[in-house]
Amino acid sequence: MRGAGREAGGVVRVARGPLRRDSLVTMNGADDLDEHLDQVLVGGSEEREVRIEPYTHEWPRRFASERGRIEAALGPIARRIEHIGSTSVPGLAAKPIVDIMVSVEDPDDDPAIVAAMESAGYQLRAREPGHRMFRTPVRDVHVHVWAAGSDEERKDLLFRDWLRSHPADRLEYERTKQSLAGWWRDTNYYAQAKTPVIERILASAGRAQQEGEVSDPSRPL
Repeated sequence: MRGAGREAGGVVRVARGPLRRDSLVTMNGADDLDEHLDQVLVGGSEEREVRIEPYTHEWPRRFASERGRIEAALGPIARRIEHIGSTSVPGLAAKPIVDIMVSVEDPDDDPAIVAAMESAGYQLRAREPGHRMFRTPVRDVHVHVWAAGSDEERKDLLFRDWLRSHPADRLEYERTKQSLAGWWRDTNYYAQAKTPVIERILASAGRAQQEGEVSDPSRPL
């Protein structure tokens, strides 16, 4: 197992590790996750301290800068470029890693996507069906490439928008992250451990969307 000494498996990861959500849904525990990581991570697994920091306005400024670089690299291939994850939610403490979502027609089109991103200075970190994850060399920006109109696109945007407008859930999520951060030295296991609270928040947001209280954030631009 690749976390710290107090790891536990068997929880479904929802977001913000390198991997896609549904690839881990059927995993039975740490052994299954380790096997999957070995298959999809470029460069293998890495130990890294999970550190939660207070919100800073530097995060949206960094997103704006990276967005320009991605737009220049991908051109019309990128249908949508969004700031997602905890650093996109004002007031929410987070790992100091800016998460970016890029929606494209075909995330598996490596000749068009990987070369362009690498030429812009990003490194390919994860390759899964329907998902690519790139990062900066200093590992402070993660770029997730999803299919436009996919469930992953919708959930990432719905979760972000819900936390922005629901302070009680935002606080619960922050406290959950702070309580878990010291237990892990692998962000994939940390991401797994957050799943119960994320799923509960997403369920609330999904019900509100179905009842017309919130709009679909992934609707075409």
